[in-house]
Formats: sequence, structure tokens, C-alpha cells
Amino acid sequence: MDSEALEAKNELEQKLLAAMRGDLSSDDFMREMLTQQVFIPVRDEKDSGIKGFQRTTKATPLVIEDDEGHRILVVFTSPERAKGFLAEVPDYGGGLLADFAWIVERMEAGFAISVNPGLEMGMDIEPEDVAQMLVVLAAGSAKN
Repeated sequence: MDSEALEAKNELEQKLLAAMRGDLSSDDFMREMLTQQVFIPVRDEKDSGIKGFQRTTKATPLVIEDDEGHRILVVFTSPERAKGFLAEVPDYGGGLLADFAWIVERMEAGFAISVNPGLEMGMDIEPEDVAQMLVVLAAGSAKN
């Protein structure tokens, strides 16, 4: 096991490791994740002249499909964690940091989320868990 792969580099990764060890419940991790930023890969624009540069305000996030055709949004706990994965994905050389809550609020029903896909320090969030996150966000908005 690569110790570097499981060394937390930020607060989100500390929470993720705690959840993976069972020190933090999955519900608590999901709530914590809603307070964090994630790195979301976006499609490079052709002919911008600068690799990874977006000239428009319409970024296309990286969405993959599993064998059953379910759509999965790909996010990472940091840009550094994305490098190896993105090297294998044409047209996705860059991305942006965004509040995870902001991303979840804009997702369509039925999406899953993969956090750090292909890495030991990663997890998949099923569509029903994403829906539960929306309930938590809505409850928080109702209080404000």
C-alpha cells in the first residue's frame, strides 16, 4: 500500500479517511462534504490557445457512465489527486475548485458522484445519497 496515497493533504481528505476507517459515519461525512470545496474536471475548449483555459461561462464537467448506463459525476479532493486520472481522459486537462454544495444543488436526479476515482482514497456516492444531500441542503436553506 502506498503511504503517500493515503496521506491526507487537506481537511476534506482527513474527513474522507475518517469515514473510510469508520471513525466518521457516512451521514456525518456527507454533511461535512457539503461544507468543502472539490476539484471538478471540465472539458478543455478547443482553439482557446491556452490548454485548460475556458473562454465561456459554460464549463462541461466530466461525467462518465457505468455498465448499466448510470451517469456519474467525477470530482477530486484536490487538483493534485486528479492528475493521473485526467492524463487518461482526452479533452479534460483542467478544472476548477467549487463548493461541493453548489455542485450538488445543480445536479439532475439520478446522478452518482465518484470522489477520487481510481485512487485508494476515494468513494462513490450513490444517487439516493446525492438526493439525501439535497434534502439536507434544502433543510438548511429553509432555516435561513
